[in-house]
Amino acid sequence: MKFFETSKQYSFKKSTYVTLRWIGIIGQFGAVNFVYLILNFKFDFLLSNLIITLGILSNFYLIYIYKKTQLSDRLAFIFLFIDILQLGALLYLTGGIVNPFVIFLLIPSVFSSSNLSFKTNSLLVGLTAFSVLFLTFYSKDLPSPLSDHFHVSPYYYFSIPIALIIALVFLNYFAMTFGSQSRLRKDALSKMEEVMAKEHELLSLGGQAAAAAHSLGTPLSTIKIITQDLAKQLENNKEFEKDLELLNSQVERCNEILKRLSLNPVEEDDFIDKDITIREYLLEIIASFKEISKKNFIFNFDQDSNPKKISKSIEIVYGLRNFIGNANKFSKEKIFINLKSDSEMTEITIEDDGDGYPRDIISKIGEPYLKASNPEDKSKTGLGLGLFIGKTLLEKKLCFIKF
Repeated sequence: MKFFETSKQYSFKKSTYVTLRWIGIIGQFGAVNFVYLILNFKFDFLLSNLIITLGILSNFYLIYIYKKTQLSDRLAFIFLFIDILQLGALLYLTGGIVNPFVIFLLIPSVFSSSNLSFKTNSLLVGLTAFSVLFLTFYSKDLPSPLSDHFHVSPYYYFSIPIALIIALVFLNYFAMTFGSQSRLRKDALSKMEEVMAKEHELLSLGGQAAAAAHSLGTPLSTIKIITQDLAKQLENNKEFEKDLELLNSQVERCNEILKRLSLNPVEEDDFIDKDITIREYLLEIIASFKEISKKNFIFNFDQDSNPKKISKSIEIVYGLRNFIGNANKFSKEKIFINLKSDSEMTEITIEDDGDGYPRDIISKIGEPYLKASNPEDKSKTGLGLGLFIGKTLLEKKLCFIKF
């Protein structure tokens, strides 16, 4: 799964499109009936109204049957295709290319050019151009009595479709260009808002860490007292002596960390305080886990990996520790860490021999406060905060993370 990957889905708002179609349909209905009933011009009145009725029915379909608020790229193409055919049919009955309303044939493709994909726009532009050319050579006469005296030079007559096609390409090109730039700005703004939201969530975890530090002080003190009592009782038992010493040292370490968190939830620790390579970062982190874990850490790396040293980064330190710690927690015996690095890219793969993630949360990995729906899985998993923190921290330094 790639995070912050730019969406390539195109769509536009159904209500806006339906409103524009109503305006077009009312305009067509008004023009046809005004010319026939008021001006007494003669043309195929009944068939023209039947074509307009088909447009009305398609609009009712969008309103009452199609329940989604956005039209997908494919569905938008189908309805815009219908719009072009409907208007083309009306123009065919009323004079074709010399009908002054022929300019409206450009509207569907221009309207779509800033909202839909390049492929869809290209098809609509091609269909519109074909309709213009078809109406140039095949159509019924203008409504009479206009058709009785409307005669123009072939030079002027054929200049109309040429002008329309040039305008069609010109308008679509600029609309697609500006639409593409607008989408890029919108995507950038969305990413920035998402990062800021995650930063806010991460900072709020600092306050939670301070509260946890205060709450954990008492149980850690109890563990320390019990450890000291056990050390006295098992003073001559060599088998448990080292384990108790390690347990006592880790309790002391926890107390120190919690003490710092109580004073300043975002204070750094002194783990890795020099410029080192990414390989050395991983070696140091793995070594810190080996002190408290009996599991087998298998670290593979390219011998000629990038030797460039990087300054201490709290994001990299804690991010990698969270991911490796998660693998250590849920593995059975082995944790596999692979490093590939060159001058352009560094790739770190962390795997373990555990049961893996529950299927119902795989698509949401990286979000905080996750719980599997299966009761058996719930008992084996946490809230997803470790992965959320690790992902958020590493995304400050890296382009994307894959699970």
